[in-house]
Amino acid sequence: MGIVSLDKAREMADQAELDLVEVADRARPPVVKIMDWGRYRYEQQKKAKEARKNQQTQETKEIQLRPRTDDHDFQTKLKRARRFLEDGNAVRVVLRFRGRELRRPEVGVETLERMLESTKDIAQVEQLSKRIEGRRLVARLEPLNTG
Repeated sequence: MGIVSLDKAREMADQAELDLVEVADRARPPVVKIMDWGRYRYEQQKKAKEARKNQQTQETKEIQLRPRTDDHDFQTKLKRARRFLEDGNAVRVVLRFRGRELRRPEVGVETLERMLESTKDIAQVEQLSKRIEGRRLVARLEPLNTG
């Protein structure tokens, strides 16, 4: 229609028995359309719902280790971590110390580094605690973007 005065636009909307809807509020002059407001709102809600449905969310899964985790148990936890990463989830690896295990923290650090080394082909280390916090070491792994 081009640029029309507000009064003329309202009059045209009344004649068509429709609503005058502002579609671009930041534009100067504001952009308005003559349409059915209820239908427009329904279409917008439908688009938003479809966008939410197609949006992929990322969960954070947790794998817990101990400094003296046996090799077979370690391999099982490694397989689980790799599956989580392949599914596109982040993995939080928590190494917990108990009792006297804190006397030799290097054993726990070795276990954690072994896990990180075993997953470096499909994950990157997003966060790694530099020192023992409380009685645990924590590392967060994010899947590599191979797309």
